[in-house]
Amino acid sequence: MTSAEQATQTAIGVRTVGIRFRPTGRIYYYDPAGFDLKPGQWVIVESSKGVECGRVVIAPRQIEASELGGEGLKPVQRLATEDDLRQMLAYKSKEKMSLRRCAERIDVHELPMKLVEAEYTFDGSRLTFYFTAEERVDFRALVRDLAAQFHTRIELRQIGARDHAKLLGGVGMCGKTLCCSSWLTEFNVVSIKMAKEQGLPLNTNKISGLCGRLMCCLAYENDDYVEAKEAMPAYNEIVMTPDGPGRVVGINVPREAVDVMLESGATISVPVRQLDGYTNYSKPEKPTHGAGGCGKPNCRHGRHVALPHSSDADAAGLRDDLN
Repeated sequence: MTSAEQATQTAIGVRTVGIRFRPTGRIYYYDPAGFDLKPGQWVIVESSKGVECGRVVIAPRQIEASELGGEGLKPVQRLATEDDLRQMLAYKSKEKMSLRRCAERIDVHELPMKLVEAEYTFDGSRLTFYFTAEERVDFRALVRDLAAQFHTRIELRQIGARDHAKLLGGVGMCGKTLCCSSWLTEFNVVSIKMAKEQGLPLNTNKISGLCGRLMCCLAYENDDYVEAKEAMPAYNEIVMTPDGPGRVVGINVPREAVDVMLESGATISVPVRQLDGYTNYSKPEKPTHGAGGCGKPNCRHGRHVALPHSSDADAAGLRDDLN
């Protein structure tokens, strides 16, 4: 392909469809291959785990070729039939029993690991067990044992505390279902600095989730706080209030106000607009989704790219496959 043709293809873009394999899992992008797909339909595609059955969550649409990160898209092989769905449900019904049998073999091998979930591919060609452990576990003998019992390809994948909470589900301290198990498709970086930026208590017991890690929601409004503070007076800045000059000792972003200590020693709360030099202050506008969005929680930031069909989670997990 000539450079001119490549430039034309990039300008035109490529047609993609978003497919999800788990209810709150990542969205992977495929070539619709001419199929007239609609959200909710089940399709057969090839993933890093082999041939899988996934559900369409984003209808076919055009995106720029540069968003694919230089990797091509695998095509949708076909629409799932009723037999495919019945087969998938049949293997789903076997997962709890498979989990119990695997737990028994773990006890026999005396391995320091805790099983979380078992997952079959739709055709039963692969059985994946998710587990947690304090350290790396040598499970090669266990894999051979399980392969002999289940007569299929076995994969053991070690997951972290956040993924554990995502799989099990639960209710957070806010009283709502955990974000990770209800709508969050990927974990963003969360730091204690975000809690400090938002004026939250730095007690880890109060800002940690069920997984024991910092709550994911600390990152939701952090960018807004940072942007708003840039337009507000800084700590220790001398400002002129209606009651006289004073020093900023506190910032309240939601109320768009600052706490000011006057020369008399009294502390007052003053709206930013009432300070000299800040009369034109306006709260930064929140970014909005692009046309159609992409279903990801960070879509409004415009900092992500479309995920190709392959998953980078394979490199992070421990696995050992046997035919």
